[in-house]
Amino acid sequence: MSKRDYYEVLGVERGASVEDIERAYRKLARQHHPDRNIGETDAEHRFKEVTEAHEVLISVEKRERYDRYGHAGLDPQDTGFGPAGSNFSDIVTDLFSAFMGGGNTRKRGGPKRGNDRRQVIDLQLHEIITDVKKNITVHRRETCIDCSGKGTKSGKRNTCPQCNGRGEFAQRQGFFEIRQTCPRCQGEGAVIADPCPTCRGGGQIDATRTVEVRIPAGSDTGLRLVVPGEGDAGQPGAERGDLELVVRLAEHPDFERDGTHLICNVGLTYSQAALGATIEIPTLTGLAKLVIPQGTQSHTELLVRGEGLPELRVDRRGQPISNTRRGDIRVRVIVQTPRDLNKRQEELFRELADIEHKHVDGPKKSFLGKLKGWFTSSDEKR
Repeated sequence: MSKRDYYEVLGVERGASVEDIERAYRKLARQHHPDRNIGETDAEHRFKEVTEAHEVLISVEKRERYDRYGHAGLDPQDTGFGPAGSNFSDIVTDLFSAFMGGGNTRKRGGPKRGNDRRQVIDLQLHEIITDVKKNITVHRRETCIDCSGKGTKSGKRNTCPQCNGRGEFAQRQGFFEIRQTCPRCQGEGAVIADPCPTCRGGGQIDATRTVEVRIPAGSDTGLRLVVPGEGDAGQPGAERGDLELVVRLAEHPDFERDGTHLICNVGLTYSQAALGATIEIPTLTGLAKLVIPQGTQSHTELLVRGEGLPELRVDRRGQPISNTRRGDIRVRVIVQTPRDLNKRQEELFRELADIEHKHVDGPKKSFLGKLKGWFTSSDEKR
């Protein structure tokens, strides 16, 4: 199929200015955009044709070659990339937005989606034993009620004086042409004539909302939870952004976390370690009994089964799913040496040392006792 004349496609004269070409393109692009003509093949073809004509005629170099040689003077790659006729600058813009904005790109000619919000949610260790619902305070942008997000009550708009209605600027750098959205009108090509006093023409206001979110059992620091549709409001007709929560788990005074297991230290006396005992240790839900075997050595690890944390599991879509299997508590026993012995305790330890044939220091003497011993020793020498 032979291509139509690009000037004919846009409905402009051969001597048309850049402003006339841009104005004609924006009008036809909105008219034939696929989002407005879903399922209509003719509209999709017409949109591609309009886009291709615009990409050639808006470029000084391409337009000059086209005026001199027609379609034959253009390399096929000069008219766009792929069947959609999208140019390189659009592809770079979309990729950059996808990586930097988390998918907050907007379709050209359509309303802009709301921005995503990200904030930290602080949790305690005992809160992640089971799934828990928490109310989160979110600071975000909401649609202005007074103007319904339009930024003006009357609806009057004037052509943007900075971009002259084009909505963007084109800058050429070597072989590439880079397009930037106009900062004054944000790509709309028009500015508000009488801004809404509530939102000052922005169409949105700062607001604080309370959002209920579900925290999956077994969550850990760094886990990211996405709550769809709880971010900033979009432009009228566009969807809201998402809320991303980053989990931050507080340190526990008694437990150290190791995956699904918990580690704690418990002190034992010599008699408990040597003879064995049954003691109570703390858990995240109360107290549990732990049997200390006879002859337990210091720094031995004993297990309390099933009193640790649940294993966090996700489905194929990356969403957390419930899991009842839990880890263990690893109890590290520390045999404690008594510091202050009473007289009877000291006698028993000395008796034990005699039985074990172990040398120990004698009983401590006071200063007067030591002085008396020195005089006694001197008399014996005489």
